[in-house]
Amino acid sequence: MTASLRPASGPARRTVVAAAGAAGLAVALTACGSSDDDASSSSADSGSGSSGSGDDVGSGGGDAAAGAEPLASTADIPEGGGKVFADRKVVVTQPTAGEFKAFSATCTHQGCAVKSVADGVINCPCHNSNFSIADGSVKGGPATKPLPAVEITVSGDSITLA
Repeated sequence: MTASLRPASGPARRTVVAAAGAAGLAVALTACGSSDDDASSSSADSGSGSSGSGDDVGSGGGDAAAGAEPLASTADIPEGGGKVFADRKVVVTQPTAGEFKAFSATCTHQGCAVKSVADGVINCPCHNSNFSIADGSVKGGPATKPLPAVEITVSGDSITLA
C-alpha cells in the first residue's frame, strides 16, 4: 500500500498563504482609510491652540463657497513647520517667516493621508515617506513623486484655499 504525500483533508498550503496575504492587505487598507481621526491629534503637536485640527472651519454655516471660508490663521501655522487639515485634505506649511505653502495631504506613494509636520518635513505614517515643507519634494521613504501644491491665498492673517 502506498502512502499519500498530501493530507486527505484541510486547505492546500497555497490557499492558506493567499488568505494570510489578503488579511494583511485588508489591515493595511484599513489603516490608510482611518487617517482622518489621527490627523487632528497630530496637529496638536504643532503647537496650535484651541483651533486644533481645523474641524471648526467646515462646521460653519454651510456656505456654498466653502473655499472662501478661512482655512486657518497665519498664527496657527508654526514657522519651520505646518499643520495637516485632514477634513480638507491639505497641509499648510510655513518654511520661513511669513512664507506659506500648501500641499495635498494625500501621500503620492499609496494614497495614505499624511499625519504630521515635524523637523521640516511632512510625514506619512503608512510607509514613512517624508516630504519637504518648502516645496513638497520627497525627502525620504518609498514615495518617488512630490506632494502636489495646492493654491492658497493669504490675506492679512487669514489663509484660505484658492
